Amino acid sequence: MHHDPDALPVQALLYDLDGTLIDSMRLHDLTWAQWHARHGLPFDLERFFAATAGRSGPEIVAELFPGRDSAGIAALCDEKEALYRDIARQELQPIAGAPALLKAGRAAGLRQAICTAGPTPNVEVAYQRFGFDADIGAMVNPDQGFRGKPHPDLFLEAARRLGVAPAQCVVFEDAPLGIEAARRAGMRAVAVCSSLPAAAFTAFPNLITAVPDLAGFDLDVLGARRPA
Repeated sequence: MHHDPDALPVQALLYDLDGTLIDSMRLHDLTWAQWHARHGLPFDLERFFAATAGRSGPEIVAELFPGRDSAGIAALCDEKEALYRDIARQELQPIAGAPALLKAGRAAGLRQAICTAGPTPNVEVAYQRFGFDADIGAMVNPDQGFRGKPHPDLFLEAARRLGVAPAQCVVFEDAPLGIEAARRAGMRAVAVCSSLPAAAFTAFPNLITAVPDLAGFDLDVLGARRPA
């Protein structure tokens, strides 16, 4: 963990959703496994996570079905996401500390956004279950025409909408592709080790710290608190 004395004061917190604010990766793993089986495809969970976490559904499916047109790919994605939502509406839980951190960020006067590869109906399930939208100022995802991670598009668009310079944003992410997207956006990042160990993130120069979850997360670590 390191502080950059020249870093600008933090004004915005940008959050990935799956595996960062919501404990959904197990549910996604389950539904991807079901979906692969339906389509007669082999499935290696570790390899799949490493290759796909942070990318959009259409980007993932297009590689598995290179001959399909965009409508066919969209239908395959919709099928997988419907499987996920059926489970999520009943079983989805927040990552420990996530609701409290969103409230603390808002109370500290920070602007906040969700930047997720997940489709909008998935985000709405999380909003309905946990009320995150009360503390969130913007939501950016590939449904709005942006590329998934490791491209920086989602984070740069969130900064633009919140009216904050990229260097004044801190990103919370659970996937290396997401930390890399933050790096390309010129943003520092916190790794949430819900799926991978801290060692998976140590090589990133933009990393502030790695945490097991968000329980008791201290905003002072970010230099985010302004004097009252």
